[in-house]
Amino acid sequence: MFFQESRNARDADLNQYKMTSPGNSSEETFDPASPEEWQGFRALSHRMVDDMLTHLEKLREQPAWREMPASVRKALAEPIPRAVMGAEAAYLDFVQNVLPYPDGNLHPRFFGWVKGNGTPLGMMADMLASGLNPHMAGFNQAPALVEQQLIDWLAELLGMPGASGVLVTGGTMASTLAIGVARFAKARELNIDVREDGVQTWPDEAQRGPLVFYGSSETHGWARKAAEFMGLGNRAFRRVQVDADYTMNMTALAEMVAADRAAGLIPFCVVGTAGTVNTGASDDLTAIAEFCRRENLWFHVDGAFGALAYLSDSLRPQVAGIEQADSLGFDLHKWGDLPFECACVLVRDPEVHMATYAAPASYLAAATRGVIAGGLPFADRGIDLTRGFKALKAWLSLKADGVDKLVRMVEQNVAQIRYLTELVEAHPDLELLAPAPLNIACLRYAPAGIADEVLDAINTEVLLRIQESGLAVPSSTVLNGRFAIRVANVNHRARMSDIDVLIDAVVRFGREVASEMKLGPSVA
Repeated sequence: MFFQESRNARDADLNQYKMTSPGNSSEETFDPASPEEWQGFRALSHRMVDDMLTHLEKLREQPAWREMPASVRKALAEPIPRAVMGAEAAYLDFVQNVLPYPDGNLHPRFFGWVKGNGTPLGMMADMLASGLNPHMAGFNQAPALVEQQLIDWLAELLGMPGASGVLVTGGTMASTLAIGVARFAKARELNIDVREDGVQTWPDEAQRGPLVFYGSSETHGWARKAAEFMGLGNRAFRRVQVDADYTMNMTALAEMVAADRAAGLIPFCVVGTAGTVNTGASDDLTAIAEFCRRENLWFHVDGAFGALAYLSDSLRPQVAGIEQADSLGFDLHKWGDLPFECACVLVRDPEVHMATYAAPASYLAAATRGVIAGGLPFADRGIDLTRGFKALKAWLSLKADGVDKLVRMVEQNVAQIRYLTELVEAHPDLELLAPAPLNIACLRYAPAGIADEVLDAINTEVLLRIQESGLAVPSSTVLNGRFAIRVANVNHRARMSDIDVLIDAVVRFGREVASEMKLGPSVA
């Protein structure tokens, strides 16, 4: 009876609140303040959506990249605005000074770096997520269930059913969190409370050797950042030499681990890469998994983009072994084609994952009822407490398009790169500088009889002219001391004809630069 009376009183309070007019107060809000203002904002919002959809629809009619004029740079260096400008005027500023000058990663011929290209549905999902704006520490809410469902899907697809996981900003954060779990697991095994004492040796403790972990010399720069961030220092990341195909040399790994142990160091983890950033090579993950089991080491896979090759029956052999990882970091905003930011870390052992990062607090105490019922699962799986609704764009996209279409997109990108390598190998003035097992190819304009240092200068200029022309955006790297034009294809908008345009541009600008340097024939 008491509770029913309380509910009746609560409902009466709510009804009274609903009838209270917001218009007779001097208090302010960022919401439109009247029905008329709401209608005006609704019209502006529709215009924003239409403009962005038109921008996406007409991408092929735009340059892949354009340089910002001085006027734009000046406008984007204006002092702090103090007075109200209004949403329409502010949006006009965006249309004039921001919209035409991105880095080009949405464009069908953007092949520079592995950035991903986004989708119209992903864009709208981000709008829905921002509008709903849930706090994704966890809590008793549908958005938390969406993220957990997505993580369960991803874990099953990548051969790690039942794994714990959390969505993060990118591959660097995903793999850094995983190394944190690996460090905790090794420290606990050694009866070291790394959360309380850190990696330092305190005066009341026995001296111990430094913790170290391993990856190939082709490992992405996140590993150095992780070592430094966790107080291990860059020296703690041990770089293992690679073979001619840019994969980790397993003999060198074994020798390095043995030598480090003999020197008093404490190995705790080996990082295998599924798709290196330079060439797209994948380490022998199965061999690394076996080595880690034998040597009692944590096995982490950096699958920033290459992990999604595991979804393809034809490509899975290249990344086999992912399913044996203790942890896996990968991006959905790269080969998953989602808007930034959406990455994931999976940890096979949920208990050790939670033990690494959970930080109980009285103001976040779990309850069996109410808003916080269910605890804070995501906040306890990583560093962030405040988290946005990253999961919605992935969840909606998978439901709308299905995994099978995503697999076809991945396979399509690989087929396009194989087509590119065929064009390079068939052209007398082009050279492939590394194997292209997945979706990255490294090439150069290289007519016979020209020294490497001169070819480096030619290809540097060729790359810049291609970018400045707006035809396409490749990037660069250095392989065995030679400058390479790097083509990284995670582009769902790319077509074989775009590959033709790129290769034609390399040859045309190559001949043009060589002619200017008086090294070859002029452009026909």
